Amino acid sequence: MAGLLELRDVHAAYGPFKALFGVSLTIEPGTALALLGTNGAGKTTLARVASGLLSPTAGQVLVNGTNISRYPTHRVAALGVAHCVEGRSVFASLTVEENLAMLIGRPAEGGHEAGLAGRVDEAYRLFPKLAERHGQLAGTLSGGEQRMLALAAVLVARPRLLIADELSLGLAPVIIREVYDRLAQVKANGTTLLIVEQHAEHALALADRVVVLRRGRVAYDGPPVPVNELSSHILGS
Repeated sequence: MAGLLELRDVHAAYGPFKALFGVSLTIEPGTALALLGTNGAGKTTLARVASGLLSPTAGQVLVNGTNISRYPTHRVAALGVAHCVEGRSVFASLTVEENLAMLIGRPAEGGHEAGLAGRVDEAYRLFPKLAERHGQLAGTLSGGEQRMLALAAVLVARPRLLIADELSLGLAPVIIREVYDRLAQVKANGTTLLIVEQHAEHALALADRVVVLRRGRVAYDGPPVPVNELSSHILGS
């Protein structure tokens, strides 16, 4: 089966600092890939390359067979790629509902075509806590609620590929479970997932395949296995 997302011998750098070295991977449609590794392994760099936020210095990135390696971000998004970036990514001085209206925007090509009001209502169904706080300033929400808000705005567009970067970072266990329940739901509805995580357990429970990065290179590419079996690949011991 052809991959929805393919990286072929990808190198990436931030100026003189090289972050990825010949990374290749494929994510098949409707599946979830967990991308694991320690801080500095290259996970966020790979996510940025996959969504067009960072152009590779060499190699190719393909979405549904289209080489997007030099596409601007909006053209990548138009192919149905959504990126929930690390951090909270909300407008602190706007209310929850105003954030949803700003963040949802126009659906990507092939995405959900319901009107804005319908998509806002869908966001509230995904995360009922947001409905309870619809008039509250986003900057006064808890960290977990801000992550829910950013993720809800992405999910209601029903992207073909969702890149989720460190969703569990700094969140309480009960919020992490709710976030990953929603990811399981959208995967069941056909969205392909690239889940970038430092804390592996949650991603492994949802993943069909695992890629471990170490120092910008692929150290493991295979089926999900217990964390203790991956530790040598993650840590290099």
